[in-house]
Amino acid sequence: MSSAWRRVRRRWSSSLRLRLMFGSAVLAVLFMLALLPALRSAFLIALEQSVEKRLAADAGILISAARTDDGKLTMPNQLPDEEFDIPDAQLLGFIYDRDANLLWQSRSAQDIAVVYLPQYDGGGNRLLRITDRSGAEFYVYDVEVNLLRGESAAFSIVTMQPASDTQTLYRGFMNQLYLWLGVALLVLLGLLWFGLTWGFRSLRGLRKELDEVEAGTRANLSEEHPSELLRLTSSLNRLLNSERQQRERYRHSLDDLAHSLKTPLSVLQGTSEIIASKPENREQTRILQGQIERMSQQISYQLQRASLRKSGLVRHRVPLQHLIDNLCEALDKVYRDKQVTVQRQFDPWLEIPMERAALLELMGNLLENAYRLCLGQVRIKASIAQGVCELCVEDDGPGVPIDQRERILRRGERLDAQHPGQGIGTAVVKDILESYGGELFVEDSELGGAAFRVCI
Repeated sequence: MSSAWRRVRRRWSSSLRLRLMFGSAVLAVLFMLALLPALRSAFLIALEQSVEKRLAADAGILISAARTDDGKLTMPNQLPDEEFDIPDAQLLGFIYDRDANLLWQSRSAQDIAVVYLPQYDGGGNRLLRITDRSGAEFYVYDVEVNLLRGESAAFSIVTMQPASDTQTLYRGFMNQLYLWLGVALLVLLGLLWFGLTWGFRSLRGLRKELDEVEAGTRANLSEEHPSELLRLTSSLNRLLNSERQQRERYRHSLDDLAHSLKTPLSVLQGTSEIIASKPENREQTRILQGQIERMSQQISYQLQRASLRKSGLVRHRVPLQHLIDNLCEALDKVYRDKQVTVQRQFDPWLEIPMERAALLELMGNLLENAYRLCLGQVRIKASIAQGVCELCVEDDGPGVPIDQRERILRRGERLDAQHPGQGIGTAVVKDILESYGGELFVEDSELGGAAFRVCI
């Protein structure tokens, strides 16, 4: 469970669109939550205003029906609004005097145990909510009357109705409100996702162009992007051009250095051959030629090491089959006396994500070691799975003891003293892999010899 949660967190944190969508969704939910009490309050205000208008109209009916005779209140037996005369009706009517004495109540209020004492204080009219002895709530509208048909009077005309009807209406409204706000939230989230998807089309176009740059099918990024991204694309184009120019200058400098060193070494080699013509100088000549050869190999190694660097934005892919064929053809001529058999265990269409020169140097060193030490069989395996490229070169030679495997990866270390060399081949391979973030493993081969396995 924890690993699945970590994967989900990594996915959310690595996707800008998902992070923006999550933030927008949180803001939308917070907005809906803030809107809910405002809508609820507005509905309650409108509901109470509607109740007040109805009760005020009913109070007006009672006022119009009331009569005074020598200051005494008289009410007709039949009121204009029949609901006042129906027992157990929802509309209740009361009339109180200045001292809060009940003078009259409608037939609908005969069995209602509502205790209400009006306050005749000149306030005009008011809307209240009260609770009877049974816990039922009522809306109460109290209007003070000072004149009744032109005569001086002091009465409180009170109309009531149960709050249960409005509570039912309120619950229905809240259920509908929750439903419509939920639907509105889903629609809003859908529109946000559509808007973000449409807005990120420009980033997808930029990603596509970057993939083309990495694949080598495009030299630079285009300017057909939103203005907010133009500075980024311009910076990337300058970086690409700078990298190409720097790489070109670097290669020219290395070529010049190699050419300038090649001539003095050739002169020294020729001089050593002249000196070797005298028998008494053969030992000194052997030492001189050995040192010249060592200098040549060390210079080659340092030039190769300096030129090995992984490209920044440009991704190279080299067909492995053709490169192996060329290397094996050359090594078969060098070791033609061995009659080496090479087994290829990889797909013919397989492409390795490296520069051709680096891959040629890497496989050349591994295959040269395998040819040199094998008895007659060499096997090459390669595969790419889950973003990992694996190359393996095996032979049926003497192999490498476990306690010596780290040693041979160090520059200048060799286990076989019977063959010429300076022990820098595996060091070059290791340097190449370090520049690509790869690793080299020395293992036992099923053929009986050593297996050099490369993971990139």
